[in-house]
Amino acid sequence: MLCAIYKSKKRDGMYLYVAKRNYFDDVPEGLRQAFGTPIFVMLFNLAGAKPLAQADKSEVLRQIQTNGFYLQMPKHEESLLEQLKNS
Repeated sequence: MLCAIYKSKKRDGMYLYVAKRNYFDDVPEGLRQAFGTPIFVMLFNLAGAKPLAQADKSEVLRQIQTNGFYLQMPKHEESLLEQLKNS
């Protein structure tokens, strides 16, 4: 299954995966507003051998089939202060 991947103009590291390019009807209006104007990144074959960098392909596929979209949130990076506290 091919999916279209878009990045958020408002928040670095936030990506939206949808089943068809430029099809956002299944994405809730509140999420669309929070996401901002989607910037097309690429089409990706979820059935192919190539892995996604920050998401599990089977979970992306399941979410798209169930909800019509998958939202990838930015990775939480530990701050320098947290790193120092933990070491």
